Amino acid sequence: MNNDTYNEMDDELRPEYDLSKLKGGVRGKYVQRYKEGTNLILLAPDVAEVFKDNESVNEALRLLIKIAGEKYAKAAQPIAPADSHYSASLRGASR
Repeated sequence: MNNDTYNEMDDELRPEYDLSKLKGGVRGKYVQRYKEGTNLILLAPDVAEVFKDNESVNEALRLLIKIAGEKYAKAAQPIAPADSHYSASLRGASR
């Protein structure tokens, strides 16, 4: 098959796409952010309605991390029997 020949079966673009509306895109628009390690995340429409900008999303997530971190820090503390050497050393007492 000659590569110069147009074959309708090889065309993966759907006919309902209007190519005139696809013009004007900016190549590399987010390349600098990508290089800096910024993550672009798509929010669901209902979530996006609640947050006005990226700072409000970050603030909410930081609060959630803090709350979750405090909860897991408390849960991760070892529990030893009251009469054990380990629990006495935790209280600052020595045997």
